[in-house]
Amino acid sequence: MSNAGQVSLDPELQLPDVVDHIAVARLYGEPLFSVPQDLYIPPDALEVFLEAFEGPLDLLLYLIRKQNFNILDIPMAAVTRQYLEYVDEIRSRNLELAAEYLLMAAMLIEIKSRMLLPPRKTADGEEAEDPRAELVRRLQEYERIKLAAAQLATVPQAGRDFFRAHGHIEQSLQPRFPDVHLDDLRQAWADILKRARLVQHHRIGREQLSVREHMSLVLKQLQGRRFLEFGELFDPSLGVPVLVVTFVALLELAKEGLVDINQGEAFAPIYVRLAFTPS
Repeated sequence: MSNAGQVSLDPELQLPDVVDHIAVARLYGEPLFSVPQDLYIPPDALEVFLEAFEGPLDLLLYLIRKQNFNILDIPMAAVTRQYLEYVDEIRSRNLELAAEYLLMAAMLIEIKSRMLLPPRKTADGEEAEDPRAELVRRLQEYERIKLAAAQLATVPQAGRDFFRAHGHIEQSLQPRFPDVHLDDLRQAWADILKRARLVQHHRIGREQLSVREHMSLVLKQLQGRRFLEFGELFDPSLGVPVLVVTFVALLELAKEGLVDINQGEAFAPIYVRLAFTPS
């Protein structure tokens, strides 16, 4: 028998035995024509988790809004039946979670039972309130709170929608002169008095000395000058009373913030200057 008319195919290029079916999936690039019988699906994969709802009212409101029921005229039979179907999904597995939902289920059954009874009138002869009224009020209040919470969630929040920027600004350091201690100022004043005693004058008469006047004199001496040594503010030839008044005037100016008294370092000369006022 001749083999001239036969064509040999590469085994890797041969078609599969099932060529008239459509592949349902591909596994590692290979067509899959039927679902494996030993495919393992975890039992929890198809469970209905009520954790998706934030409580019984959330589940009840979801059932009502999903079917476009009027919240003021709830069909209790349909809603109660659907609610119990949801609760039955987890009652056998998660009793702790289902307990809260079962309490609402009992309330729905009670409302449904009261609606089947003939309406009773109150002692005043008025018709009794609709058994669904309290449930409707709770649902409306819960829905308002839920909508308000959803609106608040859309507001940008730090750490979720944006992050606070932190920048470091380097400020130029300004030279700070050491503070003048009281002992240094007292020693400088003692030196002034010592020099003043070396020059003595004998004068007869009463001299009126004004602190305010000497404050103006000190300011005039400092005007137009960057610094003035402490000792240059005093003229020993004028006598001790004038020196005292001048010193008191200097202290008043420092107290009012009109002059600055600085010392470059310990035991260094003391300088006085006009205070810089911020513009």
